[in-house]
Amino acid sequence: MITEMVSNLAVQILDTSGYAGAAFLMALESMIAPVPSEAVMPFVGFQVADGKWNLSLAIAATSLGSIIGSLLSYLMGYYGGKPLVLKVGKYLLLNQRDLERTEKFFHQRKGVLTIFISRFIPVVRHFISIPAGTGKMPLLPFLLVTLLGATMWNTFLLVCGMKLREHWQIVQKYSHQADVVVILILLAGVIWFLRQRLKQSKRDG
Repeated sequence: MITEMVSNLAVQILDTSGYAGAAFLMALESMIAPVPSEAVMPFVGFQVADGKWNLSLAIAATSLGSIIGSLLSYLMGYYGGKPLVLKVGKYLLLNQRDLERTEKFFHQRKGVLTIFISRFIPVVRHFISIPAGTGKMPLLPFLLVTLLGATMWNTFLLVCGMKLREHWQIVQKYSHQADVVVILILLAGVIWFLRQRLKQSKRDG
């Protein structure tokens, strides 16, 4: 139901605002906003399939939007992440040591790989830029890998919209089911993490 509402709103924005609207929606998608790319990019594909939009411009506009949204999230983490972790981290079972590990992680090659893979994972791609900023990941690698991953994902959904237009409701139905499975796996991971941290906290004190 929520996805349907977002999709309907996305169609209105795309119809009235064109490429700028597409960039705006994808900027929101790359931040902490309930705007899934699956509810935007296929409809961009519809516009291209109808000959209303240019394919290259559509990809460029949506990739630009993804970069802008990701950069804003990165800056939020970069300038506000450490004080936030130290202030409210105890309520999330996080501490100074976790912050130091995060910084170390995003300065290594696997941090770049994590950013890239995260662009293809529901929910995670909305948040991943913030810990990258908190971890002080070098800006240029962050932007390059974000551009690559976002462009690949956006283009994939756009082409799906072009090729599967008549059957998109069916495709959307099964993509939502896949998203639910991924989200459940992520929740299980969070629960496991919290249990481990609680056990460690009891051992430490």
